[in-house]
Amino acid sequence: MKEFLEQFDKAFENKIRLGIMSALVVNAHLDFKTLKNLLGVTDGNLASHLKSLEKSAYITYKKEFLNRKPNTKYYATVQGKSAFVRHLEAIEKLLKST
Repeated sequence: MKEFLEQFDKAFENKIRLGIMSALVVNAHLDFKTLKNLLGVTDGNLASHLKSLEKSAYITYKKEFLNRKPNTKYYATVQGKSAFVRHLEAIEKLLKST
């Protein structure tokens, strides 16, 4: 069991970061407002978790303007997708081992 737990990625231990990555892996990109509504979190809470995933290089973003309003789109990086899949595989292995 310990070997499976060691394969878990600390970046995904929080349910909000897990939700962010789940959403970004199955979508090409999502904007801040969509992520906020999807996860039911505050602006500040979402921003801090996005920043954490950015520091890990698991997500990236692009800022643009739509009708003179700022819009930030978030994307899962190749590195982030790979790390997320490894994390899910470790969970699956753990569940199958019990």
